[in-house]
Amino acid sequence: MPPTVEDRLRDILEAIVEIEALLAGYDFARFTADKTSRMATERYLEVICEAARRLPDEMKKDASSIDWQAMVNFGNRLRHAYHATDVGIVWAIVQDHLSPLKSFVEGRVRPSS
Repeated sequence: MPPTVEDRLRDILEAIVEIEALLAGYDFARFTADKTSRMATERYLEVICEAARRLPDEMKKDASSIDWQAMVNFGNRLRHAYHATDVGIVWAIVQDHLSPLKSFVEGRVRPSS
């Protein structure tokens, strides 16, 4: 059975929480120097981008401040041009774009029972 919208939202939220935990206390220099954390972060971002790509357009319209197309494009870059991923862009996404996405998702995920 394919993932539901709720599944995709939970995947996004889980990946964001994992990135936050992984990079707690990091600055850009430490992130740049830690290949394992960079690669894990890129994988979590790939999951986020893929899950977000498959959210209904009607839902995405509720968050016009999120650049959904840029997210899709970045996910494609992670999958197909992984060798040319700019660590500065990855860091900027983590620092500037995950928080609004997390708020959006948290407002739509049903509490776990």
